[in-house]
Amino acid sequence: MAEIVRMPKLSDTMSEGVVAKWHKKVGDKVASGEIIADIETDKATMEFESFQTGVLLYIGVEQGKTAPVDSILAILGKEGEDVKALIEEEKKKSIVHSPQSIEKQPLAEVKKEVVTQKSEEPQRTNTLTPEHANTSDARIKASPLAKKLAKEKGIDLSRLQGSGDAGRVVKRDVFDVNLSAYAPRSVADEKESYTEVDVSQMRKTIAKRLAESKFTSPHFYLTIELDMDNAVAARTAINAVAPAKISFNDMILKAAAVALKEHPKVNASWRGDKIRYNTHVHIGVAVAVEEGLLVPVVRFADGKPLSQIATEVKALAEKAQTKKLQPAEWEGNTFTISNLGMFGIEEFTAIINPPDACIMAIGAVRQTPVVKNGQVVPGNVMKVTLSCDHRVVDGATGAKFLQTFKFLLENPVVLLGSGEI
Repeated sequence: MAEIVRMPKLSDTMSEGVVAKWHKKVGDKVASGEIIADIETDKATMEFESFQTGVLLYIGVEQGKTAPVDSILAILGKEGEDVKALIEEEKKKSIVHSPQSIEKQPLAEVKKEVVTQKSEEPQRTNTLTPEHANTSDARIKASPLAKKLAKEKGIDLSRLQGSGDAGRVVKRDVFDVNLSAYAPRSVADEKESYTEVDVSQMRKTIAKRLAESKFTSPHFYLTIELDMDNAVAARTAINAVAPAKISFNDMILKAAAVALKEHPKVNASWRGDKIRYNTHVHIGVAVAVEEGLLVPVVRFADGKPLSQIATEVKALAEKAQTKKLQPAEWEGNTFTISNLGMFGIEEFTAIINPPDACIMAIGAVRQTPVVKNGQVVPGNVMKVTLSCDHRVVDGATGAKFLQTFKFLLENPVVLLGSGEI
């Protein structure tokens, strides 16, 4: 008897999924435990294994399309089995309400959530010019969705400059194409225009979680400036002998973890009628990806040497970029660090990442004149801003944590007291 394979719920925040790739086609045999599709969630692209055995009789969600959790992903059964009655029964239950449903509603009749790019804002364009041409005979690097959009718009992917990892052409590169390169026209012919793009699952989740955080958690902010001279010197010395290259962010993460052990009231979260104070330290590290932001977690960070932290952060960041993070790698954070220093940002505030009570925003290490022993000398300084949930953390509590963090980072010999790198 034919069985329905439904869109799985692969993360706690997932409400919809995108079929990134089908590994099977209608008529193929499927064994239990065999991978039939790659499903893109709000945080990662994960392989989906069939729990049933049979012949793939029907595909309910086309490759690159979106469908709600529990909607019909596919139907498996015996070869030649009629599934029309099963599909009609599902229609009556009104389980699926999207353009990718079995009902195949016209796009014009479907209300879509979109992001509108306002015409008055400066727009990034990807002009199709010979300078951008890919002269290599190797296969063009492009995401499946970018390839699909390019085909629909009649765009030659080899002439696009990819903005993704390793020059990979992604969705935004196709949307940002300046088509005037193909068909020049006079200014008199120009009209106001805009582009509407479907909100990705990741962006929907980011919007929901951060809006809830900002509007339900009473934020306040504490900013402190650190003398980074000793940290700069220590990093240079460490990297001369360390098994893995250490970044300032690795040192910041280690100092924050050690400081949190001394200040458990910061390593906490609001739980409605309870406040949870964590004795373990799991630090989330914000990583910018193509469609938004992911926060993989370094667990028990206070007990790990710098080289191990550096290796883990690099591996997690690579997984985040390729959407291969597993749920266990992005859940359980007790504190979060967001670092924009590598982009030259000197100071900013960050929105708390639930369920944490605090997030620390890290600015750039910059050279500037400073006063030491009554004299103006060159120095390296860095600003950090701690965002706190006032329901959990008071001003003095946050300030004491920052004092400890500052002391540890300004005196890295204390931070490395165990002798392990």
